[in-house]
Amino acid sequence: MGNLLFFYEAQRSGKLPSNKRVPWRNDSAVEDGRDTGLDLSGGYYDAGDYVKYTFPLSFTLMSVCWGAIGFGKGYDNANQTAYLDDMLRWGLNWLIKAHPNENTLFVQVGDGDVDNAYWGGDLGIPTPRTSYQINQTHPGTDAAAQASAAFSACSALYANHALSTFSDPASLTDISYATTLLNHAQQLYSFATNSTQQTYQTAVPASADAYSSSGYTDELTLAALFLSLASNSSTLYQQAMTNYKNYNLDQYVRAGSEQPFNWDGKTPGLAVLGAQISNMYPTIANSSDKSVNFTREAEDYLDSILNGHGRSFQTSGGLLWYPGDSDSVSLNPALNSALLLTYYATSVLPTGSPKRATYLTFAQTQLNYTLGANPMNVPYVVGTHPNSPQNPHSALATGASPYDIANINTVPEHERYVLYGAVVGGPDVNDRYFDLRGDWVQSEVALDYNAPLLTLVAATIANQTEALREPAFVNVEEGSVVTPKGGPCDAAYKTGCGIHPFSKGGKIALAVVITVVGVAVLGMGTYWMVLVVRNSGKLTLKY
Repeated sequence: MGNLLFFYEAQRSGKLPSNKRVPWRNDSAVEDGRDTGLDLSGGYYDAGDYVKYTFPLSFTLMSVCWGAIGFGKGYDNANQTAYLDDMLRWGLNWLIKAHPNENTLFVQVGDGDVDNAYWGGDLGIPTPRTSYQINQTHPGTDAAAQASAAFSACSALYANHALSTFSDPASLTDISYATTLLNHAQQLYSFATNSTQQTYQTAVPASADAYSSSGYTDELTLAALFLSLASNSSTLYQQAMTNYKNYNLDQYVRAGSEQPFNWDGKTPGLAVLGAQISNMYPTIANSSDKSVNFTREAEDYLDSILNGHGRSFQTSGGLLWYPGDSDSVSLNPALNSALLLTYYATSVLPTGSPKRATYLTFAQTQLNYTLGANPMNVPYVVGTHPNSPQNPHSALATGASPYDIANINTVPEHERYVLYGAVVGGPDVNDRYFDLRGDWVQSEVALDYNAPLLTLVAATIANQTEALREPAFVNVEEGSVVTPKGGPCDAAYKTGCGIHPFSKGGKIALAVVITVVGVAVLGMGTYWMVLVVRNSGKLTLKY
């Protein structure tokens, strides 16, 4: 847990405090916002480069606050609550800066094309850095609503609003701060609902390449739910139910078409959060409208993961895989699904329920896989174990000077700094991880990659009554990393796109093909044998 929080400190932008824990980090991008006459310094660099994006940052803050509400005892027991507070305030205080008035939200600082071409340390970040905003004239419904959800979730945390009897929220009560966050949440929700509704990249095309939103209806519904929790509003809970029904959001949780929970797709989280609020605060959820049952919606979605009736499957090594989504980052969808299973099991299902135990057991398999119980014997958290990835895609940690992006995998030979606590993108569908800096699909780090693992670790600690369960990497032998065959085949590299091992799903498909072809060939052979025998005047079939 300490390492996972430490990663966020390494990602800080702006003027760093005197008590910083990352000695190799420097003040950086301190003039952000100058092009608009505002101070937009601070916040977090999103991933392996130096751009700041509000949309995924808001999702990350919301996710971490949601987890700290449900499993706060984990932070308290691990003596990490103060660091959690620092992590949240560094992001939230920047988000407050990025929302200078009711109808303005800055959604990006820095230019992706420029930053992606720069592979150096934090003292040479290219300038000038452009600031991009949504406003009344150029709105962005999803970005405004997601920022509102972040403010509401964190307001609920600092106001000590519980979501289950499993654990109290982390000990962060600060009513004044909670009120400030709630005010921003309400203003942004009003902006999202009362302006022309459109995706934010319509107003800010520069954000489309990195974080293009597929829609805004799930963010609107999510914002209403978290705001109902933070403000104790049954009206907003009803609005969320109405949105869920009118926007047909149930289509995204149906078995066979369900989406993973992530920075873009929030619908699975809506059902779980709605069920949590209904279970803990029946007066908020009290409504004569029975057309939406979040409990049923959540269980249908979660059951589809476990019973194999959905579009997801497990790789041969056991990683939950969503075709089309996991191909661009594999650990995050699996960990977020484990997160939802854990939320629901501990806050809605009764203690002793067989389904509760099943949900938690499956979630534990995904946590164990990430922490080293996988075919590669790699804990996918940098600096956790000698077998952890050595070459995360991070300009900050690489420390290349002068930078040589054309030889990203070899210059320098070894990364200058250890990016402790960074969760990488993860292995491919064949459970192979190549540990190449240039393979950003597998090796890049990002704010939202750490969020679900942080909450799962908090839940594990909160669930201990006596001895702490040993993490999977304790049983991983040092130096036992398996050398993967072939090469990567993804959006970064095509060197391994020839013949390579089949995943579990691929094996099943191949088996079906072989069976069908075999039956067809056997049928043709039988036909010809029968024809030959008949022509010879014999009635006995021979093969």
